[in-house]
Amino acid sequence: MAKTKLQAIGLRMEYYQPRTGGRLLALDNVNLSVEDGEFVTIVGPSGCGKTTFINIADGLLKPTAGKIMLDGNEVTAPGTDRAMVFQDPSLLPWRTVFKNVIYGLECRGLNGTAEKERAQNFIKLVGLGGFEDHYPHELSGGMQQRCNLARALTVDPEILIMDEPFAALDAQTREIMQQELLRIWNAAKKTVLFITHQINEAIYLADRVIIFGARPGRVKDVLRIELGRPRSLAAKRDKRFLEYEDYVWGQIEEEVKKTMIADQVVHNIDN
Repeated sequence: MAKTKLQAIGLRMEYYQPRTGGRLLALDNVNLSVEDGEFVTIVGPSGCGKTTFINIADGLLKPTAGKIMLDGNEVTAPGTDRAMVFQDPSLLPWRTVFKNVIYGLECRGLNGTAEKERAQNFIKLVGLGGFEDHYPHELSGGMQQRCNLARALTVDPEILIMDEPFAALDAQTREIMQQELLRIWNAAKKTVLFITHQINEAIYLADRVIIFGARPGRVKDVLRIELGRPRSLAAKRDKRFLEYEDYVWGQIEEEVKKTMIADQVVHNIDN
């Protein structure tokens, strides 16, 4: 039986709104789990609390109620057992690829031969061998995100949390980066929690897709993806893949329509 790596239990998040004095319920009773070594993606309508959820998972936000457990310990603050990869690579422009990748270890006072070899190995793993002395402005968007990924992996986190990491890339580069991420994930053997708005990206990458309902965010459904690994991009043309895509879109469309109807009712009442 697979070990549970991350677990959300009764998670609830409210935001105070100073202008109105009210409270916005972003997440409501979210319960989910991610197994050790699993690749899990989360999709849902815009504003459904996906990013709020992973910010809580990373320890950047404290939930109003409930908790997130990582390896049986409650998450209360950021920690070295988690690494976050954002949409923006956020590389330090005055540091080279190598210096960016090893930065996390340097912050922990680790800068010996073993750490430098580790950084070099991940630079090669993400396909940036030969670019160690290049600066971020000398790299393409896809290469910058590879560098960002190598930096996250080098600190050896228990779980890799990714928030729309390919959203800023052009369509072709995004497809290639999806394929490359699976290659890197298979080699690095890390647990991944990945947020995306793109349904086919979620399906292509995942062992399981978690579908969030409209705000307040909650787990509407969980879909296990029964496609073989390794997966080529041709998997996106597989009949089963298209069936998964239709199903996920149907679930999200249902939530979007419910939100539109509710908004229209409120508008009519106000007028």
